[in-house]
Parts: sequence; C-alpha cells; structure tokens
Amino acid sequence: LPVELTLEPGEKKEISFLLGAESDEEKALDVLRRYVEPERARVVASESALAWNEILGSIVVKTPDPAFDLLTNRWLLYQALGCRFWGRSPFFQSGGAFGYRDQLQDSLALVHARPDLTRAHLLVAAARQFSEGDVQHWWHADTGEGVRTHCSDDLLWLPWVASHYAESTGDASVWEERVPFLHERPLKDGEHDLYSVPAQSQESASFYEHCGRALERAIVLGPQGLPTIRQGDWNDGMNRVGIGGVGESVWLAWFLADALRRFADVARARGDHGRSDRYRAEASRLGERIDAAAWDGGWYRRAFFDDGSPLGSSANEECRIDAIAQSWSVISGVGDPARARVALDASVEQLVDRDEKLIKLLTPPFSGRGPDPGYIAAYPPGVRENGGQYTHGVLWTVLALFLTGKGGEGHELLSLLNPIHHATTKDEIARYQGEPYVVAADVYAAPPHVGRGGWTWYTGSASWMYRIGVEWMLGIRRAGRDLIVDPCIPSTWTGFEASYRTPGGGTLFIIVENPEAVSTGVLELELDGQRLSGTTVPLPTDEANHRLRVRLGGSRSSEARLRSEKSGEELRSTGSGGE
Repeated sequence: LPVELTLEPGEKKEISFLLGAESDEEKALDVLRRYVEPERARVVASESALAWNEILGSIVVKTPDPAFDLLTNRWLLYQALGCRFWGRSPFFQSGGAFGYRDQLQDSLALVHARPDLTRAHLLVAAARQFSEGDVQHWWHADTGEGVRTHCSDDLLWLPWVASHYAESTGDASVWEERVPFLHERPLKDGEHDLYSVPAQSQESASFYEHCGRALERAIVLGPQGLPTIRQGDWNDGMNRVGIGGVGESVWLAWFLADALRRFADVARARGDHGRSDRYRAEASRLGERIDAAAWDGGWYRRAFFDDGSPLGSSANEECRIDAIAQSWSVISGVGDPARARVALDASVEQLVDRDEKLIKLLTPPFSGRGPDPGYIAAYPPGVRENGGQYTHGVLWTVLALFLTGKGGEGHELLSLLNPIHHATTKDEIARYQGEPYVVAADVYAAPPHVGRGGWTWYTGSASWMYRIGVEWMLGIRRAGRDLIVDPCIPSTWTGFEASYRTPGGGTLFIIVENPEAVSTGVLELELDGQRLSGTTVPLPTDEANHRLRVRLGGSRSSEARLRSEKSGEELRSTGSGGE
C-alpha cells in the first residue's frame, strides 16, 4: 500500500491505513468514510491495543528465565489466538479452514483469558459432527465445505477438550446445550475421503451426547485389542499403516484411554454411572492391552501395520522409536508406571539433540527401507514429521517430564524449543531463519539445513507451549472457582512471581519461594496472610488485589506427583461437571 508524500521542512503529515473486509462495496466505503479521519483511526487503534492488553495480560510471569517470560507473557497467547484461532492464515498456510483437532486444542490456551471463546468453539466443533459420531477433518466456516475421512483421532478431541474445559471452569451448563448433527452419506468401501457440503441433520442432541457419540465411534479395536489407526492418527502422515482397516495405533490407545477416563468422571458427576463404569473399565483394559502387546523391552512401539508387523520397535530400520508413544504413556496414566518412566527416559536419550538444540519426533527417519507408512515418507529424511523436530508432538515429552516431577530437565527441553534461543547471535539467525518471537511447527534435523525453522506462526505448538509452561512448570491451573498452584521448576530457581487476573477483575499476586532448592512440593500457602492447606486456593471474586505466598520444600516423590495427577485428586476436586 504505497503512499507518496512530499514534506516541506518542519512539516508533519499523518497517514492512516485501514485493512478490512465487508460484504459489498457500499458497506466497505461506509467503513472507509467512518475511519478516514486520523483522530478516529487513532482512537480505534488505541481501543484495539487495549483489548489485546486485556487478553494478553490475564497472566503475567516473572521467572529467572527472561526468554521464557518474554515468550509466555504475550507472544504465545497472541500466536495461538490471533493466528491459529482467528486468522487461520499465515505465510505458510493460507487456507483459512478450521481443522477439527487443531482449533479445539488451541482453545484450551484461552481458559484463563477468554473461556467464553473456548466454550463457543466446543459448540461450533460439535456442530461439525456427523450423526454417526465421526467429524469433518477440516471445514470452511463460510460455506460448510469440508472433508469426511477415516482419520482416527479427530473426533476424540471433542470429549477430551470438553472435559478439560469443564474441569478448568466448572461450567456444567455446556453439557446441556443442544447442537445439531451433520448429514452426509457414509464413505464407501475403499473410499478414503469425501469432499462435500453436508446438510444439517434434523437430529440434534445435547453436547454431552455429542461427546459420548464420538467416544463410542472411536472404540474400533483391532486383533490385539488396540484401536485401529485407519487413515492415520494424530500423525496423519502415517496414513498407510492401517490402510486395510486392521492396523493398530499405540498412541491412539493411550489417547483413547485418557479421553475415556476423563469423560468417565464427567458421566459420574452427572449420575450416568453405567457409562462412567464402562468407560473407566475400558480405559483400564486398554492400559493392560498396550502393556501386553506394545512393550518393546525399553520403550513402547508406535503402531502395528495391517499384517501385524510393528512400527517404532528396536527391530525397525526406520522409526525405531517415536516420541508420542512414550510421552502419552505418562500423560494417560493407564499403563505400567515403571515402564512409562523407562520409556520416557529412552525417548529423551534417543530423540533429544542438545548440540543442535532440537528434539526429534522419531528416529531414524523413513527413507524407503521398510514398509510404506504413508505420505510421511514423502518428506525428506529429517524434515517435518519425518524425523525432524515436529514441535507440537515433542512438547508432550516436556509435559511428561513435568508430570513425573523432573522440573530441571523439563525446563531444559522447554528452553531448547524456545525460538528466542535460536536467534541470539548472527550465526543462529542465519541458521534458524524463522521469527524468534513465534513458535515454529518444525525444525529440520538433517544436513544441509540442520536447525532451520519451518512453518512458523500457524502451529498448534504455541497453545501447548503456553499451557505447559504456565500450567505444568509454574503449576498455575484453574479448577472451577479455585486456583491450583503446584509448580515443577528447576531446583536451581529460588522462586518466581506471577499475577493472575481474578474473575471479579482484581489481581492475585503469586510469590513462589524455593528456599530448599527443590523442584516440586508445596509446604505452605498463605492467601493475604491466612494459611491454607494443600495446593488449592479459592479465587477471590472481588475487584481488589490479593497476595498469595507459596513456599516450596519437602520431598514429594515423582511417583506421588504422578499418582496425584492421574487420580485427579487436585484437578477433579471441583468435579468435572462443575458441581
């Protein structure tokens, strides 16, 4: 948008640029007329800045790691909301469509600042579900055009995210919302996808039932009792592993078990005990089946092809070990805890490259030496999902470290993923070639481009990095009307500070002290000078400022921390149904 200016000595001119869209020319001209005056433009620009400050200032942290603070205090949430959730159109991907699993995960980063947006998107996503329980893999909001596929994990993100939302906000009313289904013909035998504009069905159901229908549709088990991978799971590049409908996904088994276990709590809070008992039993059985079928001796296999041969095994020439099958053995909490810890350690040992400051999604990459896993093998070895750092997936390794009480190692790997640490010198900038203030979807792990960032801005990594840093390292998690403060930090940190905007519009100033140099364990809580027990603080509802002092100490073991997280003693203390 070039503008030619001629300035006399000492002269000043002010130019306003307006970028926008309207439905027709007359409406566009009307907007232009309203904002043509620089003063009016200045006012709305100021209003926009204030609106962003309100959102991005909901949590402000100050830790011994200034790079973490810089990214967490504004950039991560801005990236997740501005680009991923609202814009959906950066340099590397300009389609503008909603991805079913994509924006659902992104929305969880908003539960502190804008939970209304999380809630609204849950209902939008539910409305893109077919009456059979499966969903559009992606869709365009303006036309409804989208694609129906056999992707196996898409539909599970609805109940999984909904359970987290209810735990965080205590909102029970969302389960009662009536939402229609989509109507479209099923995929034919041998048909991999169907691009269409599906009609809205005459049938509708409660949001609770939408989530239940997704879970029922997802329980499609293969010969070893694990869910079938079908047209790919979270790593949809593995779209030929189970192309025949028999291959099974170990990662999907962990994820399905976690979704079932969480939704069982929702069902129990609503008095739906039959469904609750059935889902909890199935989650437990999945854990047993994974341990029986997928344990490789030092870590968990990733999947099984249609012919039963393993992927992600020490016997494989390609993809000997995959990160997400190990991290989710910890996150789901349904398998053998000792094996989960061994698997996580193996993942860190084999996939973390500290010299190059990256974490690989899997190793070795696919290069045509084994069975065809799908289009993931079309990427060059060491690029994107094919053995590069796929940041979204490897962030789950960081989460698993915090869940097992390894605050120092978790922070170290979180720092490896922080783009600021990839651009502190001229040589690093030349090598990384990405913006240092936004997360990259991937970082190349093979010569001649080792360390080069790819696909910045449009990545679900931003929301996950924000949540992991705030909720699991700093331990600041919302639980209905309460706040849980249970950090897992490097033992070298003497403490940190944070401010949290309360529901009434006030501010809770959190001061964490670590005089005994521990990673985890809350010894004392004081809210405005009043001692509290445990790690839960009732959130003030007034507009005043309050002070929370947190003192760490003692020796709460990793096993105890993991048991606490997985049994939900803290996260579910207010009830998933918001009771």
